[in-house]
Order: sequence, then C-alpha cells, then structure tokens
Amino acid sequence: MGKLKSNKDHSKNLSKSVEPEKRDSKKISKKKYNKVLSALEVELVMLQEWIQFKNLKVVVLFEGRDAAGKGGVIKTISQSLNPRICKIVALGTPTEREKSQWYFQRYVSQLPAAGEMVLFDRSWYNRAGVEHVMGFCTANEYEEFMRTCPDFERMLIRAGIILIKYWFSVSDEEQERRFQSRIDDVTKRWKLSEMDLISREKWLDYSKAKDEMFKVTDTKQSPWFVVPADNKKRARLNCISHFLSVIPYGEVPHEAIVLSPRKADKAYIRPPFSDQTFVPEKF
Repeated sequence: MGKLKSNKDHSKNLSKSVEPEKRDSKKISKKKYNKVLSALEVELVMLQEWIQFKNLKVVVLFEGRDAAGKGGVIKTISQSLNPRICKIVALGTPTEREKSQWYFQRYVSQLPAAGEMVLFDRSWYNRAGVEHVMGFCTANEYEEFMRTCPDFERMLIRAGIILIKYWFSVSDEEQERRFQSRIDDVTKRWKLSEMDLISREKWLDYSKAKDEMFKVTDTKQSPWFVVPADNKKRARLNCISHFLSVIPYGEVPHEAIVLSPRKADKAYIRPPFSDQTFVPEKF
C-alpha cells in the first residue's frame, strides 16, 4: 500500500501544476485548467477507492449565494466518480409531512453508510439562510436551529462521519452578471428561479444571515471553508484541491485485471440487423 498523502503533498503538487502562470491573475487558460483538473480527477478516484477500502463516511456541504457556482463544483467532483459511492443530494421543498418532523430528520436519512460519500447541494443550513430571510420559518424555529446545529454536527462527527463545509463567496457584481447570463441563454434559464430573483433584493439580509450563521456554526470541530468564487474555474480547482487535502488517503492495492476471452458458440445464429429499429444517423 502506498503512503498516505498529506496536506503538504497536495499543496506542492498544486503549486507545480499552476506554474508558471501567476496565481493572482483573474483568468486561467482552458488548457491550464484542463491539465490541473485531469490531475485532480485522478486523485479524486484514489480518494474514492480509499473511502470504500477504509469504510469511511464522508459528508460535504456546499452552501453560498445563488449563482455562486456550487452546482458546478459538485458536478466537477462527481463526474469521474462512481455514483454508487459518491452521491449527490439536492432536496426540494419539504412536504407537509416533512415540515412536521424534527428539522434535521430528512437530512439524516440522506447520510452515508460506510464506504460512501455524500455531496449536499444545499443542506440543513437552509434554515439559517433562505428560510430565515424569506420568513419560511418562525423566529423560534430559527433560534432553535442556531442552538442545536453545532450539537447536531458534533454528534455526526462523534459517530465517525467526516464533515466538511464549504461556503462559496461571490461578489454582488459577479452574481448580477451570472443572473443576466442565465436570462440571455435559453439553456441556462431554468437555473434562474423566482427565489433567485427575490434574493437580489435581499442581498444585505442574506449577508447578515450568513454572518450570524458563521458566528455560531464556524466551530473548531466543524469549521467553514470559504471559497472565493468570482472565477468559477479557479474556485473549482481550489475547492477540489482543498477537499483532497483534508482527508489523508493512500493507494488501494489492486489485483491485475485480466480480460477473459470471449466464448464462441458456432451453433448460435444471431437474428439479422434488419429486424432491429435504429436511430437515424443524422450526424
């Protein structure tokens, strides 16, 4: 078995991969982005195998402003992984029955078993954000969440769950640009919900809610990691690199894979292709 990869190893590798381009430059070339991402995807597969090999339980929360790029990084992380191991959870509006349950209950049912990783595209922090700002919960429900959330997360950690929390931070100007892009592009228009439009008017309210949330839930046991997200490509690379650095992992031993020869059956005659209905080849 290979040695465990440390945080320092990842920092070195990423530093090498982005040279000689300046780190503080606004843009990253497509070629450079794809090169770094390809290397990170290999590491993500290794991490996935390690999680399964060691029966780890990993939960990653992605929170932030609307259009901050949460969905993009989740898609980027998951696209090279096994969906049976890396699961994405994006819960919709709670049903009347779910509204009557303990608040955390429907999130608990989505937690990973041994050997699994769950990526939450928004999470129980809906209560501290959109529900609080938009008045979808009562003041008592909000205060109860703020009291109990740190205890809930400590309970998860004591139960052996590796909990990682990311907050994607985007500027007012960049969010406005992305909203306009979604309006102009018919393939992106579905991303712009009525709630997104209302959130523009409540920018300051959301800022205050985020600040209050951090005061209570940014703990030593379960800290928030803030991802500057005005540049989507850099945000994805930085987030994935950091994610790989916080879970020490090694190479899982594999037996050599040998493809067995196909067995021929001369007595079997397959039906003619003309009996099948094919998709027209227009391209």
